[in-house]
Amino acid sequence: SKRNGAATALGLSRLVGTSPAMRRVNEQVLAVAESHGTVLICGESGTGKEVVARAVHECSGRRGTPFLGVNCAALSESLLESELFGHERGAVTGADKLRKGRFELADGGTLLLDEISEVPTRIQAKLLRVLQERCFERVGSSISIGVDVRVIATSNQDLPKAIANGEFRQDLFFRLNVLPIHLPPLRDRLEDVPALAEHFLLEVSRR
Repeated sequence: SKRNGAATALGLSRLVGTSPAMRRVNEQVLAVAESHGTVLICGESGTGKEVVARAVHECSGRRGTPFLGVNCAALSESLLESELFGHERGAVTGADKLRKGRFELADGGTLLLDEISEVPTRIQAKLLRVLQERCFERVGSSISIGVDVRVIATSNQDLPKAIANGEFRQDLFFRLNVLPIHLPPLRDRLEDVPALAEHFLLEVSRR
């Protein structure tokens, strides 16, 4: 339909470049967008992992639903736990009221877990449960809340190496790595530099 075509164009229009490497990324985005599975986007810092995550969401059947993100490296363990799962009033220091977490707020939509390699081991166990059972408890509560959330995770780290070092759960990696997308660094697609320069020039001009 025209509506679907427009939504797909919006999603892919985020991805700048026509190099063979970027054409492969475009194909992967369209392929994984049609699925409901969890996506793991890997690549060096600055390769555009969040941009690709938004493109996947906008090309999927969840377009028009919430797209929320959490930078897992930017928060302490307790703050990250509350940010993801929410908390009951009085459950943690300073919690003067009930707070819904990102899983709850993203129900029906997509949740981006940015820099997943930085998640502490205890929270990795809770993430594994959400991916397996599609439910969780707020901090300070024993009541399970069911959610329909598509998870997209990103990493700029070598996760298999982190698993070997005992820093990342292998079972969580298997749950995340259902639909992998690898983003090439700019040095591997130098022919895209002029298009990227024009894109950023237009963006700055609009501001």
